[in-house]
Amino acid sequence: MSRVQAGRFTADVDGDFVVFLIGMRFNKPLQVRQWWPVFVAMPKMLRVLDEHPELGCLGMHSWFGRTTLLVQYWRDFDALDRFARDRELPHLEPWRRFNAAARSSSAVGVWHETYQVRAGEYEAVYANMPVTGLAAATSHVPVRSKAQTAAARIGRSADDTPAVDA
Repeated sequence: MSRVQAGRFTADVDGDFVVFLIGMRFNKPLQVRQWWPVFVAMPKMLRVLDEHPELGCLGMHSWFGRTTLLVQYWRDFDALDRFARDRELPHLEPWRRFNAAARSSSAVGVWHETYQVRAGEYEAVYANMPVTGLAAATSHVPVRSKAQTAAARIGRSADDTPAVDA
């Protein structure tokens, strides 16, 4: 497990970026043959992204349960879209197979959401946490290096007076 960073930190991102949420839900957990191909396709994709930062994925975190969640941070939407559509990379073929299989079974569900974030229009704070989330994907910096309050960090207020002592 990662070491806890005592104090308050934030993420510092140079320029625009994309947040991509993708998940899978086991609708019928006992129908393993229906969801297994989707489940086993993901580790190969993640390994390729981890081994090839030039593809544009800045970092990711995942959580597992009946509904899984993978949060990815991308340099830009074009990089994400190229990864999804490239015939030489490990996403396109499993995506095609899933779409064909999904027509005949509702045993597994897949979802995603994509958010384009403009420079300076994000806010993050991590208090007494290991380096995680956006800060792990980009830069983990002390809060005091940017601003003390969420409103100031996201550019919504010039007043940087905390509501509580930090």
